[in-house]
Amino acid sequence: MKAIFVTGGKQYYVSEGDVIYVEKLDASVGSDITFDEVLMAGEVVGNPTVKNASVVATVEKQGKGKKITVFKYKPKKKYRKKQGHRQPYTKLVIKSINVK
Repeated sequence: MKAIFVTGGKQYYVSEGDVIYVEKLDASVGSDITFDEVLMAGEVVGNPTVKNASVVATVEKQGKGKKITVFKYKPKKKYRKKQGHRQPYTKLVIKSINVK
C-alpha cells in the first residue's frame, strides 16, 4: 500500500519499508513516530486528509546533511559574505500504513 503524508511542510509518497529523510523531528533514535496528516492512503484520497489514517515510522538516525556554501555579494561595492550551512535531518523507515 502507498500513502502520501505531510511533515515539515513537505509531502512524502511512501510505501512500507521505504527509507526517507525528513526535516529534523524531536524524537530519539529507535522510537516510533505516527503521522496523522495523511493526504492519500491506498486508493482513498482525502479532502484534504483521510480520516482515521496514519503512517507509522521508526527513527533510524538523526544527522546533518552535506555542507553548502552561501555566497552573497554586491558588484562594485566591496561587499562579500561567505557562509556555510548544514541542514539537520531525521532518517525514517516506514513501518506501516494504517487505514480504518
